[in-house]
Amino acid sequence: MSSSTDSTSPTELHSADGSTPKLPLHDYTRYGRQLILNELGLPGQLKLCDASVVVVGAGGLGCPALQYLAAAGVGRIGIVDHDSVELSNLQRQVLHTEARIGMPKALSAAEAIKQMNRSVQVHPIVAALTPSNAESLLSSYDVILDCTDNLPTRYLLSDVAVRLDRPLVSGAAQQLVGQLCTYHLPLTDGKGHGPCFRCLFPRPPAPDLAGSCAELGILGAVTGVIGTLQATEAIKIITRMHDGKPTLLMYSALGAPPFRNVTLRARRPTCPGCGNEGERVGTISETDYVAFCGGERPDWVARGLAIGSADSRIRAKEFNQVLRERRNVRLIDVRPPVEFGICHIPGSLNIPIKELVANPSAYLGPDDLRRVVNTVEEKTQADSQETYVICRLGNDSQIAVDALRGAGAKGVIKDLVGGLRAWATDVDQTFPIY
Repeated sequence: MSSSTDSTSPTELHSADGSTPKLPLHDYTRYGRQLILNELGLPGQLKLCDASVVVVGAGGLGCPALQYLAAAGVGRIGIVDHDSVELSNLQRQVLHTEARIGMPKALSAAEAIKQMNRSVQVHPIVAALTPSNAESLLSSYDVILDCTDNLPTRYLLSDVAVRLDRPLVSGAAQQLVGQLCTYHLPLTDGKGHGPCFRCLFPRPPAPDLAGSCAELGILGAVTGVIGTLQATEAIKIITRMHDGKPTLLMYSALGAPPFRNVTLRARRPTCPGCGNEGERVGTISETDYVAFCGGERPDWVARGLAIGSADSRIRAKEFNQVLRERRNVRLIDVRPPVEFGICHIPGSLNIPIKELVANPSAYLGPDDLRRVVNTVEEKTQADSQETYVICRLGNDSQIAVDALRGAGAKGVIKDLVGGLRAWATDVDQTFPIY
């Protein structure tokens, strides 16, 4: 699928002095505001029209990057994404719409670009980027944009960019911060390239430590800032406006100032991705990037639904029956206060997981959880009280139950299988899912 090109050929148009112009006549109006820039001019615009850029990931970063690349007149744009549009994407993925929920993101983004600028050739690729297809999918493009959100793909893209000798404009964003870096950047003096991703991050963190936007949150405008900067970097590279000095740009929405730029060191000679000493990365198609990064990213939804020990977990429908019977129960919600403020089951007490794990013995008493149990009556009440721990997906709640039992808690102590998401699905369809 590609957008239709303009029906008027440049050779059919003539400028005021009778010479043949180098752009279709209407493009002088379309791109006029950037044509008059001293740093760009007509030569720069012609470079953009002749250039090709591939964007891997049509999500929070890819959407603004694609939007501005197409608006600037990049002649050919590839979009690689295997995912489909969901309602939760629309807060930050600005090319997608409610009408296109369920549509592959690559096709949705291509449709948006077609409506914006029909002179741009768009090539959507509804496929996951893998070691076996990466080189063939990316080899025909001048610049590669990494707009993904997982480490195996970042390492894969870095290695492919080095093999293909292409600059890789990489962005990342989470919560209220983001960063931007161009890897394998051609240096100003023409003497080689800047560092690759492996030069800066030779060892990936454990998968459990690499949180996603779904787990940690993201302000949509932050992805807009980073994605727009990625488009700017690509335009600078294409038009030769880039200074050729490798840097890492860090952005904080709450920072003062919000931007901080760090000059990067030269590439490491022993880097297995781009160095010329020591062992190098082997054939890309045979490299297991997921294994290199410590395995698959944890599926927290699936983990929260795993039963494990039957005496320590309770399903949503059974839990609902317990609440209906009005037993002597206490509900502990271990989510952060901001999430507790979004929604919670009435009667639950918010004790964030970090506080509970740090001092579980403080939460073994009866209803107020902090009272010192002195009388026989109070001890009987505490021992007969049933404790149910709740979190978002059913993962932190398991940790909390183990901590309470390890501190000596007695009686019924269980957590909710699948957390509040299971509660919303199986019991109360009016309960918010976020």
